[in-house]
Amino acid sequence: MNRIVRVLRLPLTAALLTAATLTGCSGPASEAGGTEAGLADPVKKRIAMRLVSSAENSSLDWEAQYPYIEDIGDGRGYTAGIIGFCSGTGDLRKVVERYGKTRPGNPLERFLPALRAVEGSDSHAGLGEPFTRAWAEAAEDSAFRAAQDGERDAAYFDPAVDRAAEDGLGALGQFIHYDAYVMHGADDTEGSVGFRTIRREAMAAARTPARGGDEEAYLNAFLDARVAAIGREPSHTDTSRVESAQRDFVREGKLGLETPLRWKVYGDSYRIDEG
Repeated sequence: MNRIVRVLRLPLTAALLTAATLTGCSGPASEAGGTEAGLADPVKKRIAMRLVSSAENSSLDWEAQYPYIEDIGDGRGYTAGIIGFCSGTGDLRKVVERYGKTRPGNPLERFLPALRAVEGSDSHAGLGEPFTRAWAEAAEDSAFRAAQDGERDAAYFDPAVDRAAEDGLGALGQFIHYDAYVMHGADDTEGSVGFRTIRREAMAAARTPARGGDEEAYLNAFLDARVAAIGREPSHTDTSRVESAQRDFVREGKLGLETPLRWKVYGDSYRIDEG
């Protein structure tokens, strides 16, 4: 994760777009969040995917991102797929390994030794154009798209939503946690402040709803901690995905992620009128 805005787009066929599915779920959220289901509701989850894609892909069409791959110059090698799996952080490798379990002998498997070797760096050694072409072509395979969905949910969406539900947060709070997980990862690394640190700092500043606190006050504390984290990360400077999007949703009282939603990210305006 830990992405900066990008502009390259790779098209998918209409059939591919309709084939993508949403698979994650989480425990119930508080009634204060506007819905007991939270992001376990497929409609709300789809909204969350579109919100994240506006920041990660400059597009609401998150399902068009399966074939995406490029080096965006953030020191993490290749950034690819629906939430920006990175060769340098190892989650891109995990997608390829997950794909191999359902499609043994697929064209990406031969790159696994190189993917393991480049982890922790921005190196393209053993990868290059043959790898990027194979990744983009694999997006035509439903098993590869499912592998991306599965890794997203297992490593990012489910743990983030579970923590939010434990804190008594509704759909908006669950999305805010998920977006932080996508951008910052779970743990602190060199040059990056992880989700767990952000959450710990927020809980030190305000009580969660689960502990009797006000939901809006806690979400603002979480967003304050996230803005501070962005300021400590060399690869990030722009805070608009927080300040002119998530902060606005909190201010508007849309704790259940109710539509319509209007926001700005990296200078671009977006809107979702319905799920």
